[in-house]
Amino acid sequence: MHGYSGKILHIDLTDRKTWVESKPEEWYRTYIGGVSMASRLCWENIEPGCDPLSPGNPICIANGLFAGTPVPVGGKYGMASKSPLTGFIGDSLSSSWFTVALKRARWDGIIIHGASEDWVNVLIDDDKIEFRDGSHLLGMSTSDTEYAIREELGDDQVRSAVIGPAGENLSRIANVSNDGRKAGRTGHGAVWGAKKLKALSVRGTNGVQVADPEALLKLSYDITEAAQGPHTQKYRILGTSSNVLNMNKLGLLPTHNYQEGVFEDAELISGEYLHEHYKAKTIACAQCPIACEQVGHIKEGPYGEAMGHVEYESLFALSSNCGVNDMEAAIKAIVNCNELGMDTMSTGVTISWAMECYQRGIFTAEDFECERYPEGFEASFGSGTAMVRLTEMIADRDGYMGDLLAEGTKRASARLDEERGTESYQWAMHIKGLEAPGYDARSLKTFAVGLAAGTRGGCHNRSAAYDPDIKGDVDRFSVDETRGELAKSTEEYAAVYDTLPLCKFIRRCFTGKADRAGAWPAIAQLINATTGWEFDYDDVDLIGERAHAIKKAFNIREGWTREDDHLPYRWHHEPMSKGASAGHVVTDEELEYLKDLYYEAKGWTKEGLIPKQKLVELGMADVAEEIGV
Repeated sequence: MHGYSGKILHIDLTDRKTWVESKPEEWYRTYIGGVSMASRLCWENIEPGCDPLSPGNPICIANGLFAGTPVPVGGKYGMASKSPLTGFIGDSLSSSWFTVALKRARWDGIIIHGASEDWVNVLIDDDKIEFRDGSHLLGMSTSDTEYAIREELGDDQVRSAVIGPAGENLSRIANVSNDGRKAGRTGHGAVWGAKKLKALSVRGTNGVQVADPEALLKLSYDITEAAQGPHTQKYRILGTSSNVLNMNKLGLLPTHNYQEGVFEDAELISGEYLHEHYKAKTIACAQCPIACEQVGHIKEGPYGEAMGHVEYESLFALSSNCGVNDMEAAIKAIVNCNELGMDTMSTGVTISWAMECYQRGIFTAEDFECERYPEGFEASFGSGTAMVRLTEMIADRDGYMGDLLAEGTKRASARLDEERGTESYQWAMHIKGLEAPGYDARSLKTFAVGLAAGTRGGCHNRSAAYDPDIKGDVDRFSVDETRGELAKSTEEYAAVYDTLPLCKFIRRCFTGKADRAGAWPAIAQLINATTGWEFDYDDVDLIGERAHAIKKAFNIREGWTREDDHLPYRWHHEPMSKGASAGHVVTDEELEYLKDLYYEAKGWTKEGLIPKQKLVELGMADVAEEIGV
């Protein structure tokens, strides 16, 4: 095969053994790569019903089809496991040089089984696998760990995916880091920590073979040229943090734990303010001609020389949603999360829940006592100091509060309500256990069902249903019969990019529009030039439908029911009082109607289950036998 090695590597941490699995070409045509292939590997290798932090939950990594080729923004890989936050599929994407090294080592996928008795760094050196001591890396930050491994091996071409202290301490909001990028949002870092896997390092020395190098180079050049034009300008200049003022204007910027959608000091935490006062440089992932990553640098003051990349989703969670108008505190909190190995969104939303508990008098300063801060402190909305301190406490599970918040919002609120008889679930902003993203869905009715039905929990990356709402293609404040099909189509559109995978920032560089009509023919050409296949428009369309189907099938096998497709209590019952989105909620009746429309559009049953015939048509006959109805 071109574009693939045809090899899947299995690594057993318990017995310290490895083996190689070969897959037929049709399997690759069905699952392609990225989150689809990683989720399929979970389907094949996980013990159904296992505890996510048990040895029976494998870590599954699937490379991207275009990794190591000239295809712009194609340097991504997918990672999946059973999420310790949700109990359902946890699928993530990360990018940059780790995935290129993996491609050059000629592995299409990796499944890491079992759990090690001692902390380990697994080194993949082309086709040689070495289990190296990882104990001396414990306590190191993510970037220090990567650097230490390269120094130890004497090779700056070695690339590592690693966890930080948060993963070591089994924080359920811990992520996996490589090259400064993150496989985040679903708690993979805790799964690695439970396996005592500190790092996975790769040295790859082989070339990457494609079917038609000349055609692929020409196609890649044209897309790269377009990526330097107006369609990506906002990302190149301000990055995603340019969304802060836009969301604030629309009344969608989460503020004070989603109590409001307008932050009065939005200008002080905006992309424009970052650019003017703190921007150090712009950097790009491997194979990326866009360079959206804005690096903020604090040059002096209480947070010293803190420097790290700042994106919208990190910024909303660790500024406006905590009521913090201090950009330096936001940058420091983001840097802490990145270096300690925690998801910035889950961390910020969980902290904002704790701040609301403090606001309501449920928590006092004494609850925040810990080894690092034995006197405790006030955790009021607006306190940048409290926010930064809590990032440290969560990573170390330091004190009552650090241990509580390390469980994530869903478990923290359930534990608090049981211990103290409170009803904090009403302001616990999660969907299926995954903390909500940076778009308040009370006035985004299409996006609301996209979030509710999300297989990994509410996620702006897996559902692009906010697009028609925000652009005005539909009335975002109301519900009608078109929303099911819109939620389905935008979700599957996003799944195509997540499966190849390609960064979605390239989506307007095919024809100037972010739609199937322009992108799918170009994507088919890229696939064909890489693999030698003969994909057409419909084949590309199926990529997204299959990717979503295997994730949904995984969830059904793990016990998913219609009731799991929910929204936070606040979005159902508490309208905002300020801004363009004031006065709106998603009623229970609206969500049930939207779910009916969505399930029908997907071709599922009224209860949201997948018919056998549907799975057979998608080429998943074995899955149909197990969960089809």
